[in-house]
Amino acid sequence: MNVITIEDYKSTYWPKLDGAIDQLLTQSPGDYIPISYEQIYSCVYKCVCQQHSEQMYSDLIKKITNHLERVSKELQASPPDLYIERFNIALGQYMGALQSIVPLFIYMNKFYIETKLNRDLKDDLIKLFTEHVAEKHIYNLMPLLLEAQATPFQVTPSTMANTVKGLYTLRPEWVQMAPTLFSKFIPNILPPAVESELSEYAAQDQKLQRELIQNGFTRGDQSRKRAGDELAYNSSSACASSRGYR
Repeated sequence: MNVITIEDYKSTYWPKLDGAIDQLLTQSPGDYIPISYEQIYSCVYKCVCQQHSEQMYSDLIKKITNHLERVSKELQASPPDLYIERFNIALGQYMGALQSIVPLFIYMNKFYIETKLNRDLKDDLIKLFTEHVAEKHIYNLMPLLLEAQATPFQVTPSTMANTVKGLYTLRPEWVQMAPTLFSKFIPNILPPAVESELSEYAAQDQKLQRELIQNGFTRGDQSRKRAGDELAYNSSSACASSRGYR
């Protein structure tokens, strides 16, 4: 194998990878991507063998981070009635892209990320979406999900299910922000309740929902905040009545 200098990597190899990643990140379901997977796979293999894994990993993380920051800004501009749908599309598109990106970088994952960093590429890339997109939008997204849950067909059932399940995959502890909402799409996430605990659960849910709305909408539309206050009361009442007895 010919020696690949750092200049070769920057001028020849990374540009090929960069272009392929761009296409994969922006493809829609069913799109034909005119790239040679064999060629990209070969580029990664050669760069790993020539000790360019660290630089390649750094470039990949930077590339995807920049993409996700653009996605986050686009979501910020979304009107409330399209917010959930656009978040769901962004999450689905990104997770779909990872199904191609991660296998292409399998050699880098095996011989650099797993062995030297003690991590996994897919986990790292999912964490990027959590940090640069989901964390920035969770306090706006959750009240809208609660409102959609209380208003049948405001958002399609598949979009609701995909969004809630996606949030749970990104960060399971977000269940605590709206336990009843998550329990409608993810089985067995609520512990069995005894009768003596029902009033305590209701009070905890109402407190969490109130804090959520205050944190997420102090900078937003106050009319949406008032609607959210009503949802907080309704949701906590529903939570108390829907829990089973042990």
